[in-house]
Amino acid sequence: MTSDPTRDAAFDLLQAVLERHRPLEEALADLAGLDARDRAAGHRLAAAVLRRTGSLDAVIEPYLKKAPPLPVANILRIGAAGILLLETPVHAAVATAVSLARNRGLAPFAGLVNAVLRRVSEHGAATLEGLDGPRLDTPGWLWGAWGRQARAIATAHLVEAPLDLSIRPGATPPTEAEALPTGSYRCPPGTRVMELAGFAEGDIWVQDAAAAMPAALLNVRPGEVVADLCAAPGGKTAQLAMAGARVIAVESNANRIVRLRENLARLRLDVETVNADATTWRPSEKLDAILLDAPCSATGTIRRHPDVLHLKRHRDLPGLNAQQDRLLDAACDMLKPGGRLIYAVCSLQAEEGAMRITDALGRLPLRHLPFTPEEMASCPEARSIEGQLRTTPALWPEKGGMDGFFAARLVRV
Repeated sequence: MTSDPTRDAAFDLLQAVLERHRPLEEALADLAGLDARDRAAGHRLAAAVLRRTGSLDAVIEPYLKKAPPLPVANILRIGAAGILLLETPVHAAVATAVSLARNRGLAPFAGLVNAVLRRVSEHGAATLEGLDGPRLDTPGWLWGAWGRQARAIATAHLVEAPLDLSIRPGATPPTEAEALPTGSYRCPPGTRVMELAGFAEGDIWVQDAAAAMPAALLNVRPGEVVADLCAAPGGKTAQLAMAGARVIAVESNANRIVRLRENLARLRLDVETVNADATTWRPSEKLDAILLDAPCSATGTIRRHPDVLHLKRHRDLPGLNAQQDRLLDAACDMLKPGGRLIYAVCSLQAEEGAMRITDALGRLPLRHLPFTPEEMASCPEARSIEGQLRTTPALWPEKGGMDGFFAARLVRV
């Protein structure tokens, strides 16, 4: 039967994430040869399934006598997501799912796929409405860790995130973009950045509004020598360079540094890039300031990266914490006396945020310099009692939310 490239792409992405435990972006790179629109549509469909897997399974389960093999379950999820979440016409959702089963060597299950999805089309919307989606779609370890904010955060995860942009100083923002209080610009979900005015010219880049805050709060001055550790894909590097600093962008991953250099070239920025492990690399001179956006669980980015719900576990945190501590140790060693360090993570987990700062202050010659209310006047709700940055997807619900970020400012003594 005729294949549907969007469903094929979505199926391949789901198999990569749920069976082979590969990150969604890494799996998406394998589809580079696919037509861009089919690739984008497949990604959107797979992301919808990953975002709402618990709810979709609860809708499908009553029509199954036993759990099907994972590839069949993914085909059912794709069909149900099309019907219930993406407004795909029922006949198209059912027919493409049946064809997908037959084309992927699962013909014995084609009848089951047809029957179950027809039942979903008849009763699924009412069933979905009656479910506790935020709870079903959130792993228990995350729900417990987020405490009183869990429901608000998980509710924000149910919808596709908008596209946020950073803009070169003095450049004209795209007409489709809405200005945000923090200086970022926001376009509706599904906006294709490469089609926006200013992208080809290197005047805009994709960067969540929350992700743009740590570099802005470092408040670099022209001529300062600054390192951006763990720099890829380069959004924060660009902010620092455009503020006039002499930036050294350090990235350990050989593949990610290629992307970093490509992004900086498109933005017309002459920045020194270093492919090295930041825990062992040292600059030729002590630095005025450092931005350390450390590797983390990325639980603050679930709106954009719903594969995190399926790939990350609580048992990952101790290893990440050890790496974060090593990076903090190294960054402290690179700073001149009075030098500033901003430590940031795109995580909602306290173990990766405030707890790392408390631990660092107990062992390193650093002091905490809180962000002032004036510095955070554009988003006062993101300033914690301790004077640290803490955003969550539940902030700005009327504007479309933002990623979850933690950041703190330290000074070498």
